Amino acid sequence: MANGRFRPEVIAVIGLGRFGCAVATQLVALGHEVLGVELDEQLMQQRSGEVTHAASADGTDEAAMHQLGVGDLRHAVVAIGDNTEASILTTATLSELGVPDIWAKAQTAQHASILERVGAHHVVFPERDMGERVAHRVTGKMLEYVQIDDSFALVETRVPRSLEGRALLDSGIRAKHSVNVVAVKPPAGAFTHATPDTVLERGALLLVAGDPVHVERFASLD
Repeated sequence: MANGRFRPEVIAVIGLGRFGCAVATQLVALGHEVLGVELDEQLMQQRSGEVTHAASADGTDEAAMHQLGVGDLRHAVVAIGDNTEASILTTATLSELGVPDIWAKAQTAQHASILERVGAHHVVFPERDMGERVAHRVTGKMLEYVQIDDSFALVETRVPRSLEGRALLDSGIRAKHSVNVVAVKPPAGAFTHATPDTVLERGALLLVAGDPVHVERFASLD
């Protein structure tokens, strides 16, 4: 981002399975160009319409990656999930090429540890993370749950009935429940920054931040 202007980039996504394709299509939707790399030529052909540029190549082949210009890019995503060895070797290859921002998909904690050792800057667990989010939503009254780290989470939930019609300042939410209301969306409006005078209308949505235990307890209030 420079002078307030969006700067699209070319981002490599290596592995065009379900996860890789989902990442690639979202990046394209956000205005970036995506170089999709897939060893399986048939799968590459199937996904070619989802990315800006598509190539059938082996992500572990440093010469092939160099020829595709991957080493000149700032960001790359290793989306290989079912072949741990290929995932690790591809990550190491990108590191050797000097890609400054490497994201890699991991299956296990051990897999993640190795990915980090060979050069991954960010490791993600798509299935585990989605499972956690769904579990929180199923067992509580949350509409969305995002855990930032072990001590901080953001939750989207509805105004508890006991707080309906009260101003945020008078509700005592922070003192009683140890959470902060970050934003409020009235029933017929959009999310806006919460202020002490914000009235918690019936049916409104709240974006609440705090310790995961506290935000989950707050979201379970009647």
